Amino acid sequence: MLLKSKIILCAFASYAMLGLVNQGVQAQSRDRNLEEVKEESLIRAELGGYPLGGLDFQDSKDALSKLTSREPDNWAAAWSGVADKYMEQAKKAPDINTASALYKKAWRLYFTAQWPAPTSAGKQVAYDKAIDAYLKHSQNLDPKLQVVKIPFEGKEIVGYLRVPNIGKGPYPIIFAFSGLDSRKETVADSYAQILKYGVAIFVMDSPGTGQAPIKASPTAERMFSAAIDYVTKLPEIDKTRVIASGVSFGGYWATKLAILEKHRLLGSVAQSPPIDKTFSAEFIDGRIFTREYLFDYLPASLFIYEGLKTKEDLLKYAPSMSLRTQGLLDKPTAPMLVIGGAKDSQVLLSELQLLMSSGDVPKEFWLNPIGGHLGREAKGWTDPVIFSKVVIPWELRLLEQTGWKSPANK
Repeated sequence: MLLKSKIILCAFASYAMLGLVNQGVQAQSRDRNLEEVKEESLIRAELGGYPLGGLDFQDSKDALSKLTSREPDNWAAAWSGVADKYMEQAKKAPDINTASALYKKAWRLYFTAQWPAPTSAGKQVAYDKAIDAYLKHSQNLDPKLQVVKIPFEGKEIVGYLRVPNIGKGPYPIIFAFSGLDSRKETVADSYAQILKYGVAIFVMDSPGTGQAPIKASPTAERMFSAAIDYVTKLPEIDKTRVIASGVSFGGYWATKLAILEKHRLLGSVAQSPPIDKTFSAEFIDGRIFTREYLFDYLPASLFIYEGLKTKEDLLKYAPSMSLRTQGLLDKPTAPMLVIGGAKDSQVLLSELQLLMSSGDVPKEFWLNPIGGHLGREAKGWTDPVIFSKVVIPWELRLLEQTGWKSPANK
């Protein structure tokens, strides 16, 4: 019990560091070393902090005890070893419910094993196993999960569609996507709670992540437009009630779609969206070692772009992603909910203020004054809580303003 108390106290101290980065990036000369990664990972596992939320604390301890270096394959092997145990248990489970729960545990561990990006052979194997475990878990979901494959530029967009089993269609739909280091599986898990209100979900990986067919670029939003084309032609979907939603880098795409797809979106939710300064060489250079990010921010960032190998490559290319540079900020937008944390060191509050003062319609703003990235903080505002208490209620209110009534209330 003493160890657990010590970990929690250290965690609050660690998260309190975010107070130093309210209006600027805390300068760091290096990424976390091995022991610091292990210590911080235990803290986050204890509190359910990203990217270790949803993991059993003992599983995290077991995995971290096997971590002997900062090498990507060593990280992947340490977490995958624990996940493999659950996969074997699931195969021998006495019933489908037990098996599904075990596959979910395995999926979360494999997701951690490939985090923040499959930058090595071992991490790629872990990512493939994560998808396999998630799909095995999803076989027991109700309403069912459909794997959708949309032809796109000689490749395919892979997404997950879930349609409510209450009321009658066509149903409103949340069109949601991942961020820099989340995946469509984590987004699908977060958004599952809206299905009970009679709202469908379609989730996909952002450009350069997961199974996305193209890398991130100033024109990569065309991938989302193709997916909207597909989804809005489905007879069970109400094409007049489509809401986009993205977290972090996904919030960037949610913002861009609110502008470029304004006439096809009822609204858009953007959590901590990078807008302009976030893509500047000066800001990126100072943010690479922010302690809010567990480790390997630079490799994760390089991975989503085509052909970038070094920090210098990133510093040269990233400014082209700015929405201000692209001339989009003064254009009309769909209604938006913008979410952030005042102490976010990855996307500064000034970015959100710029977005809020742009466009042609009022936006709604939810800001956690003691929150970090995505508005998270250790005392209760975790990702699932923000989804259930902020994001989903806003989306339901927006739908109700069109005359839609949730079948759950009938």
